[in-house]
Amino acid sequence: MAPLMERERVDFLVLGGGVAGLTFALQAVKHGSVLVLTKRQRWEGSTQYAQGGVASVLGPDDDFDLHIQDTLVAGAGLCKRDAVEVTVREGPDRIRWLLSLGLDLDREGDRLHLTREGGHSRRRIAHAKDATGREVERALLAACAAAGIRIVEDQIAIDLVTSGKLGLGGPNRALGAYVLDRATGAIATVSAAVTVLATGGAGKVYLYTPNPDVATGDGIAMAYRAGAAVANMEFFQFHPTCLYHPQAKSYLISEACRGEGGILRNGAGEAFMSRYDPRRELAPRDVVARSIDAEMKRRGDDCAFLDMTHLPKSFLIEHFPNIYATCREFGIDLAVQPIPVVPAAHYLCGGVVTDLLGRTTIPHLYAIGEVSCTGLHGANRLASNSLLEGLVFGWRAAAAAAEELGATSGEAAAVPGWNPGDALAPDEGVVVAHNWDEVRRLMWNYVGIVRTEKRLARAHGRLEMLRAEIRDYYWQYHVTPDLVELRNLADVAMLIVACARQRKESRGLHYVLDTPRADDRWLRDTVLTRGDLE
Repeated sequence: MAPLMERERVDFLVLGGGVAGLTFALQAVKHGSVLVLTKRQRWEGSTQYAQGGVASVLGPDDDFDLHIQDTLVAGAGLCKRDAVEVTVREGPDRIRWLLSLGLDLDREGDRLHLTREGGHSRRRIAHAKDATGREVERALLAACAAAGIRIVEDQIAIDLVTSGKLGLGGPNRALGAYVLDRATGAIATVSAAVTVLATGGAGKVYLYTPNPDVATGDGIAMAYRAGAAVANMEFFQFHPTCLYHPQAKSYLISEACRGEGGILRNGAGEAFMSRYDPRRELAPRDVVARSIDAEMKRRGDDCAFLDMTHLPKSFLIEHFPNIYATCREFGIDLAVQPIPVVPAAHYLCGGVVTDLLGRTTIPHLYAIGEVSCTGLHGANRLASNSLLEGLVFGWRAAAAAAEELGATSGEAAAVPGWNPGDALAPDEGVVVAHNWDEVRRLMWNYVGIVRTEKRLARAHGRLEMLRAEIRDYYWQYHVTPDLVELRNLADVAMLIVACARQRKESRGLHYVLDTPRADDRWLRDTVLTRGDLE
């Protein structure tokens, strides 16, 4: 596809190329011009690395009410029921749509093969072996190519353009974005009638994460700076089982491994989950992650172990070929030895506040997928509901955006080009690298699986200083991709800490030793808007 010009004008600007962004693009292109921008290669994002599958009511023994109830239970009282119902009830049609695009899912005869994961009362996880996200991404990209959708790679959005920032009067509304080309350093001004944040999550805010390098919370940070409401950032899900190996870069061991009978053991070989929850390995992720953390601290172990040696080797190779092969590369044979595992930061349940159509609190700005806070996940995401959310809300947002197309058509000429002012060439790259490392380490140490008020206060104080340093550096020097991501990472870290300090209870993924029990007075969202961090 052609590179970006200095000034571009489109009907729909989509930032991000995962399941949500591509679903939106495929529906929106029926109504106007679409431009999809990705930070690196078009396939590089969290969708590509989703292993387990996509949850939906597809089996003969399942029904909508069961999936709804499982989601509500996992969400620990904070799910919005209307968001849950919309997602669950529209899910099967969206999966059938994907199948019509050529998605290749595992089958048993003429039916989809369904597996089970923690928190689910039925087998309802449709999958493509243990690399479902890769197959979803392949099918969507092929469909986008067939539809002639323009996708430009290696572009990183610096900030949203809004009427408020430009002083145009009237309600603050989104007009597009300023975009940095990774290779050339050129900055384009992209004007759009509708701007869509599909930028994914923020796992890189923590030191240990299975998220790809692009997951730096860009959409959330940009939306907050633009004035959009952000909510429930304290609920960061730590995946219970990431491979613990000095050469492995936080490789994920799928939830489906426990769903198919994997047993968690401590360093002494004891199965310990029954001490923490009657559902044992099939408890929701927040429970399992905290249980592993507690068991490691109780014994002083460096990791726990996921034991699948009681399952036939042929079964393991057939159902988990990628996990089996990757573990073998690190000298671990699933069939004869347990897998060393530790929890790692995996999924952000909060994000940019939206309604049931993906609309944010800023007109003409949408947020879909992990960047959003739709109310589906509440205080803890039910396994494999994330690909489903991207499909459902990408589709719904496209229908809503098509209706408002043209509402900002007369404002395109009013958007000025990027003005670097008196910015200088960067002179101290080590400053960016050091601050990047410090943000991630303090988040891991102070704002992890188990928190205290004292640790949160320390994190808040240090982040205030770091954000001031980063802000000064940002305005003094020309922007670079690393600086853009660092700025976003620091803003997202502060949003997580600020929400965590607001919530005076423990619920779902937010566990504080000072207030270890849930309190019904906190059955509400923690919402922040621009200025709340200052």
